[in-house]
Amino acid sequence: MKTWIFIPFLLIVTVLTACTEAENTEGVGKYGMMEEGTPEYAAIKFFDHLYHDDNIERVKTLSSERMDRLLDNYRTNRNFQRHVINLPYDKVEMQIDSGNSNMRSEFSDQASITIFFTGELHNETVQDLRTVNLTKVKGEWLVDEIEADKFL
Repeated sequence: MKTWIFIPFLLIVTVLTACTEAENTEGVGKYGMMEEGTPEYAAIKFFDHLYHDDNIERVKTLSSERMDRLLDNYRTNRNFQRHVINLPYDKVEMQIDSGNSNMRSEFSDQASITIFFTGELHNETVQDLRTVNLTKVKGEWLVDEIEADKFL
């Protein structure tokens, strides 16, 4: 008799556990597993703030002095997207080119990261990529330059 009571109880607990949402953890990259303190993390966070925040000051926290001055000239995230990067999006997702990272970032002061952009602009799908040059300043990776890739 006790097993007949235990089985429905176990089934209910299993269903309730499976239906609850997983804890939302902060992270970037595929499945949020990119390590903080890497150039890949800094590059994705830079663009995440650029495309998903209205405050350009957050973008500037991940920028070198050179990039910071450039951001000041354009004053808004949208202007920077449109005129400097030439990638305006209504919605966008970004992903690092994993085949590009064969360096050990803890031993270098410079890094180049390629980022794939997939998004929508005026209800059309737009895909592109950019190479981001980063520099390490006082132990932090900062975006220094964004290159338009010529082979697309």
